[in-house]
Amino acid sequence: MTWLAAGIKWIMLVSGVLTCTMFHAAISPQAALGSMFGEALDGAVAEIVVRSWGTLIGLVGLMLIYGAFRPPVRSLVLTVAGASKLVFIGLVLAHGRQYLGHQAGVAVVVDGVVVLLFAAHLLGARKHAGAS
Repeated sequence: MTWLAAGIKWIMLVSGVLTCTMFHAAISPQAALGSMFGEALDGAVAEIVVRSWGTLIGLVGLMLIYGAFRPPVRSLVLTVAGASKLVFIGLVLAHGRQYLGHQAGVAVVVDGVVVLLFAAHLLGARKHAGAS
């Protein structure tokens, strides 16, 4: 898996930039919900929750970008980002299969691939550290 170790910076950068697109939900919550799920939520609580959700996901994207340039924090960043993406994937598959035809479906596939790459990198780094 040396290609993965060599490319993790770029994987984190691309994943981080894609994840940062969720800042869109903080700026325009209804448009983000429409593109992600094909539905809208009404009311002040929906505005607060969706804006918060978009901001938190965007911050994970910024963490990935930061971690790409700071190897000492990569394991923590990859673990947090991977866990966040796994929760999203699990929630969509368990409670929102009807949204797979929208952007949420694309996010599930992309996040799934990214989580596998993150996990493989973390396991490879752990084996390498144990062998030293």
